[in-house]
Amino acid sequence: MPVTMHDVAQRAGVSVKTVSNVVNRYPHIRAETRQRVEEAIDHLGYRLNVSARNLRIRRTGMITLNVPELSLPYFAELADSVIRAADERGWTVLIEQTGAERARELEVLAGGRRHLTDGVLFSPLALGPDDLGRFDVDFPLVVLGERVFGARADHVTMNNVEAARAATAHLIATGRRRIAVVGAHAGEVIGSAALRLTGYERALADAGIPLDPALVGEAGLWHRSTGAETMGRMLDSGVEIDAVFALNDAMALGALHALHARRIDVPGDVALIGFDDVDDVRYSVPTISSVDPGRDDIARTAVELLVERIGGTEKPFRRIVPGTRIVGRESTGGAPGDGEKAVAVLPGRVEGIEVSPLEAG
Repeated sequence: MPVTMHDVAQRAGVSVKTVSNVVNRYPHIRAETRQRVEEAIDHLGYRLNVSARNLRIRRTGMITLNVPELSLPYFAELADSVIRAADERGWTVLIEQTGAERARELEVLAGGRRHLTDGVLFSPLALGPDDLGRFDVDFPLVVLGERVFGARADHVTMNNVEAARAATAHLIATGRRRIAVVGAHAGEVIGSAALRLTGYERALADAGIPLDPALVGEAGLWHRSTGAETMGRMLDSGVEIDAVFALNDAMALGALHALHARRIDVPGDVALIGFDDVDDVRYSVPTISSVDPGRDDIARTAVELLVERIGGTEKPFRRIVPGTRIVGRESTGGAPGDGEKAVAVLPGRVEGIEVSPLEAG
């Protein structure tokens, strides 16, 4: 005969409602009560009937993660972090790619496949401030990334401006003055490229280093290939460079390839730092310094916020920026075999949705 929730309640000496709260991961349970219920569950071998629960409360038990493309290491690793964070809370994740195409991102907000899942984590690239009204949707939504500020939704983002400022300051602290940027987007105002470029410019100003437009290399999509192409163009133009700030790690890997191809020593001749701290940079030669934006914290926070919205919370919308580290490795002077160390740590913060991205940085 199958073990029931009532059996667990009797053994733990609590109500059936308390057992239900524990198995459904309700947060406000005393630790000793939770432990007693979990011990009873383990002893009796109780298994929650997820299908029956979801049917009863009219939920699917699934959430959607919409990202631009999984071929980019950051989004692949973000998806992994989201899946793990959701699994810890008993949720399954459906992943969809938008290809950073406007029409497909608008489809996400239109809710065409809304019946498949209970809420959406959405990282848009093609939408901007003119689309704010489209984010006023009738389903639980949490926005990821930098493209849209002030939307009527919880927003989990990165400390882009100050992280880029600290990354550039790290290069300056090693004695570099001719610091190139790889990955700028001409005319962009809101987005990762614009915010990180702002941080770079502020660090130069802090150090009294004039901004040289010849050191700002533009790139389209942030791939390894565009990083290599942009870096190659700058090197072949003859511009003097003693350091590179690549605006993401994929481009940092591409830039490193271009430097190696021209027999330029890293970090002896040119220091290099990226952004995102993806796994690949720990295994390049040399290992690449990077900005760790708190990807696991971003995933965990986003899932928690979405689950709250699915549960019907009426809390004000929040913009949350997890803490950030600047991780030093061999490409900025760390000795081989020394591993990595945090050369700067930036605290996280919680803001109202009305905060301007540049003011927030």
